[in-house]
Amino acid sequence: MSAIETIHVDGVWRAAASDATREVLDPADATVLANVSEGGVEDVDAAVAAASRAFDGGAGEWPRTQAAERAALLRRVADLLQRDREEIALIESRDTGKTLEEGRVDVDDVTNAFRYFADLVMNESGGRVVDAGSEDVHSVVVYEPVGVCAMITPWNYPLLQASWKIAPALAAGNTFVIKPSEVTPMSTVHLVKLLVEAGLPNGVANIVTGAGVPVGQRLAEHPDVDLFSFTGGVVSGTKAGAAAVSGAKKIALELGGKNPNVVFADACATDEEFDTAVDQALNAAFIHSGQVCSAGARLIVQASVKDRFVAELARRAERIKLGRGTEEGVECGPLVSQQQLDKVEAYVESALKEGARLRCGGSRPKPSDVRPEGGYFYQPTILDQCHRDMKVVREETFGPILTVETFTTEDEAVALANDTEYGLAGAVWSGDTARARRVAARLRHGTVWINDYHPYLPQAEWGGMGKSGIGRELGPAGLDEYRESKHIYENLRPEPVRWFAG
Repeated sequence: MSAIETIHVDGVWRAAASDATREVLDPADATVLANVSEGGVEDVDAAVAAASRAFDGGAGEWPRTQAAERAALLRRVADLLQRDREEIALIESRDTGKTLEEGRVDVDDVTNAFRYFADLVMNESGGRVVDAGSEDVHSVVVYEPVGVCAMITPWNYPLLQASWKIAPALAAGNTFVIKPSEVTPMSTVHLVKLLVEAGLPNGVANIVTGAGVPVGQRLAEHPDVDLFSFTGGVVSGTKAGAAAVSGAKKIALELGGKNPNVVFADACATDEEFDTAVDQALNAAFIHSGQVCSAGARLIVQASVKDRFVAELARRAERIKLGRGTEEGVECGPLVSQQQLDKVEAYVESALKEGARLRCGGSRPKPSDVRPEGGYFYQPTILDQCHRDMKVVREETFGPILTVETFTTEDEAVALANDTEYGLAGAVWSGDTARARRVAARLRHGTVWINDYHPYLPQAEWGGMGKSGIGRELGPAGLDEYRESKHIYENLRPEPVRWFAG
């Protein structure tokens, strides 16, 4: 298979400077999906130089374009995303293993993000007027682009996470270099092609495909990068963030979560409510095979309904249809790689050794139970009788594993939900509105759902507390991440100060 030129620098698609390539595998059958350019330090340096030239006065002078022009380009990109919806969804499904319908939803969410940030910058005024207490002074705070932005995105939602960074960065007037995960680079490559087609000037959007070391490391350390934005694991993210901070860059880190889904008995008072809570718990834990930073991987359920709830949950989990994400009727695809499959198996093994009770799953499916063969499939797994000391409860497993903990009182439920180093997201299920809102207010998580799980809005900030990261994406704060504020103080009637006698 011939290599695809997936490095884009200063308006030109090219191979890696070293001519190195990498095979991208289809996780459904472990066959080669594509052969892409494998960039290195030289490619990063060229991309950053191109982004610097474009920011400091290159063709088109993107940072100095009017907000209306930037917004118009973002809207053109949104239209192109919808034009290519089926093609991109297929790329995302084949590359990540998720179902084709999940890929379509991702494209729609990305489209909404581009349109939201286009509207946001269009509706802004010329700055924030500050009352200086004098009619002789005009004081205003204006917002300007940060500069060259380095972006690193994860393998689970490559297109979505790229859009959460690219759309606000461009809306604010920045230039950028993006490094998608080396495991799932294809949809980001397509997105950059759409940016070019939409008319973005050369050098504004640059992409270097390759591994975290050396590509990601060089981006974090590069002296000409002004902002470093990373979404991924806590270990690699904190290392990269430390390297970026050492260069006095602005940083934004989204580092995952270990998210509680708290179910009170009064959320299951009727058969219909019980069915809804079980269905949502299934969705919270197993969509995209659990490879979601906000997955509801910790079920914390009230003791009085726990046995019935978990039994029904396990019954339904056993019926989840595994297979290639593009096949009709498939509900869960494979894990993204052999490495991730091995990691999930190790978590389940450690949980069973520590006393967890296996309610369903716990192994790879039999070859006769899933097609195609050879993929990185793992059965949806429910582990009962778990406690906070277990590794599987403490750490982000990023796989189809749901742990079950039990509580009796409201205070105990809150204590369990907050007993984590992370703080990205969580949910509360209750038929008592006052209780649900009270518990939601006490949870130390960046997003809290009440009687729902997983929806998000581009106009609402996304990010976490604790080890879930630094900064916010989406919403007005997501735009502010890519801007610097500047105070302009104008004296309309200057006079001598006479501070010194002279």
